[in-house]
Amino acid sequence: MSGARPRLGIILTGGGARAAYQVGVLRAIAELIPRDAGNPFPIICGTSAGAINAVALAADAGNFRRSVLRLQAVWKNFRAHHVYRADPLGVLRNSSKWIIAALTGGLGREPVSLLDNSPLRALLAERVEPGAIQRAIDAGHLYALAITCSGYTSGQSVCFFQGAPGTTPWKRARRVGMAMPIGLDHLLASSALPFIFPPVRINREYFGDGSMRQLAPVSPALHLGADRVLVLAVGRQMAAGQSVPDEREKVGRHPTLAQIAGHALNSIFLDSMEVDLERLQRINKTLSMIPPEVLSRNPAALRHVDFMVISPSEELEGIALRHAQALPRTVRLLFRSVGATERGGSTLLSYLLFEKAYCRELIALGYKDTMARRDNLRGFLGFDSGWFCELRNTPA
Repeated sequence: MSGARPRLGIILTGGGARAAYQVGVLRAIAELIPRDAGNPFPIICGTSAGAINAVALAADAGNFRRSVLRLQAVWKNFRAHHVYRADPLGVLRNSSKWIIAALTGGLGREPVSLLDNSPLRALLAERVEPGAIQRAIDAGHLYALAITCSGYTSGQSVCFFQGAPGTTPWKRARRVGMAMPIGLDHLLASSALPFIFPPVRINREYFGDGSMRQLAPVSPALHLGADRVLVLAVGRQMAAGQSVPDEREKVGRHPTLAQIAGHALNSIFLDSMEVDLERLQRINKTLSMIPPEVLSRNPAALRHVDFMVISPSEELEGIALRHAQALPRTVRLLFRSVGATERGGSTLLSYLLFEKAYCRELIALGYKDTMARRDNLRGFLGFDSGWFCELRNTPA
C-alpha cells in the first residue's frame, strides 16, 4: 500500500437548474472508477440544488454507480412543472400574491414567493427516503452528509449534518454546524431561491437558500474531516487577474429586472466559492513554506488540503437561451416580461430552466468536461494508489 487513505469530500454547489451539470460530472466519475468500487466520497456536502444531488448520493452510498444513474434519470426528464407550478392559474396566483405583498408591505401571514414549488416537495417526498442516510452511515458507506441553509432571522449560515460518531458541531462567525437527521424540509429550505421560492421553517426559524451568506462553502467538508476535496461548481471559475468577458452591451443601458436578479444570483452562488478556494490555495502555499517539524508540534494548526474544481467550460447563459422556448407558455411570458429571455437577462433563465433539453445539454457538458480532465481526476482520486483499491466492495 502506497499510503494512508485520505478522507475524500465532495462539494455540490447551488445553482438551480444549473445543477444538472453536476450529474454529468458524477456520471463520468461513475464510469472512471472500477465497477465494483464503493462510494469514493465518505463526506458529501450540498447546498441549494446541489443539496438534492448530495442526498441522492448519500441515501444510496453503498452503490455509487446506481445512485448516479437514478439521479441522471430524474434530471434527464425534468420539466418545469416538476419543480414549480407552471400552469396559468398557478403562475398568476403566486405572482399576484407576490405583487400584493410587495405593495402592502407583506401583510399576509403566508410565505410569499414568485413561484409555487409545491411540485418539488411532492417529487422529493416520492424519491427521497431520509432513513436510508442513517443506514448508509451505519453500514460504513458514508461518514457524513451536510446540507447548508441560510437563517432569515439569525442571519447565520447553518450547516445541518448527519454523521458517524466522531463528527462534532462547530461555531464560527455567522456560521454554525448543527447535528440533526436530514429530512425533506432541509432540502426544500436549502434550495429555496430568495424571492423565487418560499422559505421553509425548521424548528423555530425560517430558512432559505443555503448559498446566501455562505462565507466559506468549503468549510463544512473540512469541519467534518475531509483532507481532500472535489468541488463541482456550476459557473465558470475566474482565474486570478482574468478580465471579465465583453458582453457587447451598451454601458449606459438600464439593466432589466432579470439582469439585476441574475447578477444577484451569481453573487450568491459563484462569488463566495471563488473567494474561499483562493483562500484555501493561499493557506496551502503558506503551509508548504513551514517546516513539517514545526507543524507537528501543534496538532491543532492549519492543515494542507488538496482540492480540485470541475466547472463548466462554456457559459451556461448561452445554452439557456437556446432552450428558452422549451418553457411552458405562461412561464415563458412571465420570464419575457422581466427580460429573462434576452441576452442580458439570460443568467436568471439559466437558474430556472428546469426543462429536459437544457438539463440534458448540461449533463453532456459536465460529462465532457470531466472526461477531458480524466487523467488529473484519476490522480486526484488516487486510482493508482493502494488505498483506492480498498474501495472495492468495502465500506467508505
